[in-house]
Amino acid sequence: MDLGRLRMLREFADRGSVTAAAQALHCSPSAVSQQLRALQGEVGVALTEPAGRGLRLTDAGRALVARADEVLAALDRAESELDTYRSVPRGRVRIAIFQSAGLMLLPGLLRRIAAYDGLEVDVRDVDMTPPEVPGLVADYDVVVAHRDEHAPEFRSDRLEVVPLLREPLDVALPTGHHLARRRRVDLADLADERWISVDRGFPVDDVLRSLTIRTGVRPQIVQRINDFRITERLVAAGHGIALLPRYTMDTRRGSGLVCRPLAGIRAARLVEAVCRTGAPSRPAVATVIDEFRAEVAALTA
Repeated sequence: MDLGRLRMLREFADRGSVTAAAQALHCSPSAVSQQLRALQGEVGVALTEPAGRGLRLTDAGRALVARADEVLAALDRAESELDTYRSVPRGRVRIAIFQSAGLMLLPGLLRRIAAYDGLEVDVRDVDMTPPEVPGLVADYDVVVAHRDEHAPEFRSDRLEVVPLLREPLDVALPTGHHLARRRRVDLADLADERWISVDRGFPVDDVLRSLTIRTGVRPQIVQRINDFRITERLVAAGHGIALLPRYTMDTRRGSGLVCRPLAGIRAARLVEAVCRTGAPSRPAVATVIDEFRAEVAALTA
């Protein structure tokens, strides 16, 4: 089988349409369709079938994609073995990272990567929900993602997941709040508070919803803001309280904020590095992940 056609089949599987695969490969949709038909001719079985106005994979197509991942991962491993003859990892690693993790980890990571000659990173901040993560892996070598610790894992034979951090979520209160002097606060004590959350589907909102299910206390959400820095300013100004990640929250003197853990409840988000199967075998990708872990260790020491 032609390796180029296998890569094209994988792009179609990752992106869900001929048009999207063509855009990613910088070619025309007709070229993608032609190569998929040629691959079907090679294997002698239908790999795609009509679905509305587009195409979808058949069972045979999905099976071949899984094997294509293994073949292409083996090629990546072969290339990585050649890389071991070099004294340092080289190349460009594409990273997608959600905003608050970027705020927390990127300055230190970039400083660490600068110590490697020939290694570069290309970083994009992406406002991602957990269901969007597998699709991002098609465009990036490393996706730094987050999810509620009680949410399902990123499970796929086509993904590798490296845990980076369990980050507790604390209640952010204005310094003058009547509960600010407590060491911990009970969710029931916050039942009448006005909450500032994030859009539905993002991990912090998932945690609030899971707390509702576990405790029966339903937060009154008055605003939904995805930028935690804006949320911090709103909380400091007395417009509501929020559930915010502990290591990202700005509680320095003069910030107007205090953070307090929830009593009797474990609330946290998991931060993970998600890659295609076989990607961490590349020295450059492995180095970036290792330096992310080193930055987390320094942050939480």
